[in-house]
Amino acid sequence: MGEEKSVMVIGIEDNQHSFYALEWTLDHFFTNYNSNSPFKLVILHAKPTASSIIGLAAGPGSVEAFSAIESNLKKIAARVGENAMEICKAKSVNDVVVEIVEGDARHVLCEAVEKLHASVLVVGCHGYGVIKRTVLGSVSDYCAHHAHCSVMIVKKPKTKT
Repeated sequence: MGEEKSVMVIGIEDNQHSFYALEWTLDHFFTNYNSNSPFKLVILHAKPTASSIIGLAAGPGSVEAFSAIESNLKKIAARVGENAMEICKAKSVNDVVVEIVEGDARHVLCEAVEKLHASVLVVGCHGYGVIKRTVLGSVSDYCAHHAHCSVMIVKKPKTKT
């Protein structure tokens, strides 16, 4: 029997930076290896909770708003997973698991690393400046400091104008 492969987790969101990170990682760690990549690939999307979107405010129509937001978040999560699988198939990477987990992306990714005993976590980078990162928070910064594995942050090159 061969050695068990190390686990690589790729965290994705519904944005171009995440899908660029996925494609870059597939090109550099999977495509050229055929089926002999040293990694087992797990792609993970953290679906936010509806309550994290609307907060704790309650009032007339809040139940309907909650249901509509939850339905929309489920559709987005399904689309993100489908897009990730399409990218993998287009690059002939078929041995992949796509998971959708509800919660804050920072915590979901770090918990998945622990649960799966991942050796590498890959995340994209929005390229925010210091102020936006401070106000909005940064999943990549959080993971770089809290994940118990190597973290690779893939930045999409800026286009020159």
